[in-house]
Amino acid sequence: MIYLWITVGVFLLELGIKHYMDRKYARKVRYPRFKNKIILEKYYNNGAALNFMAGKPALMKALHTVIVLTVAIFYYFLLKEPGKALEKTGVALLVGGGAGNLYDRYTKGHVVDYFRINMGPKRLGRIIFNISDFCIFIGALLAVIGAEESR
Repeated sequence: MIYLWITVGVFLLELGIKHYMDRKYARKVRYPRFKNKIILEKYYNNGAALNFMAGKPALMKALHTVIVLTVAIFYYFLLKEPGKALEKTGVALLVGGGAGNLYDRYTKGHVVDYFRINMGPKRLGRIIFNISDFCIFIGALLAVIGAEESR
């Protein structure tokens, strides 16, 4: 049951943050935070990471839907298996993050991204993220590590 709470929690947290960002912040205006290490900047992403496939929103929506549904079906069967806590946690994060971004695609036609990391490689500072993106990345990492451990 905890895994479902993780999924729902990620989805609702992201929904709330994106709603707040849409109400309170202007698009493409930078708001430095934490000594300029994090920059809040609302951005409407029509594609995937780095605006990949931004010119094909219908195809992007279809691919995103297929991926989230496939992972959700895998998640359903994974939850029925005993143990595998790390893998289940990872997939819970994946589904929550994927659903958060997919919800945006269906309700807004784009994904709301809202912060940059202004430290480390310069290339990293060009990317605008949202919490769902991090949940997807961390979830995929945990799921792979968890799957390898259970072998």
